Amino acid sequence: VQLVESGGGLVQAGGSLRLSCAASGRTFSNYAMGWFRQAPGKEREFVVVITWSGGSTYYADSVKGRFTISRDNTKNMVYLQMNSLKPEDTAVYYCAAQYYSGSYPSREIYAYNDWGQGTQVTVSS
Repeated sequence: VQLVESGGGLVQAGGSLRLSCAASGRTFSNYAMGWFRQAPGKEREFVVVITWSGGSTYYADSVKGRFTISRDNTKNMVYLQMNSLKPEDTAVYYCAAQYYSGSYPSREIYAYNDWGQGTQVTVSS
């Protein structure tokens, strides 16, 4: 599946951004969808994943309560609403697809088959 992210930008601490990920090429509902991020000089890390149906979501502790993932299988879209942003949220954010239709998708990078090109999120203090 091909993935294209959008919605990144520059925001002040405490502000909000909404990232979007458009998927194409395969049956979108066969995939769990995740968001990862990579800050300069750091490894790529898991942020959140949503199951194929949207019925379950799993968040990294660092974003729990501030970020919300959702998906629209009729539009082949995944969204990440980011509120109460902090400077430490600054990173390139990647959308990723995991070919998995169960209830407990992996948080591991290697489990994800396809990746977008990333979108930059910068939070100023």
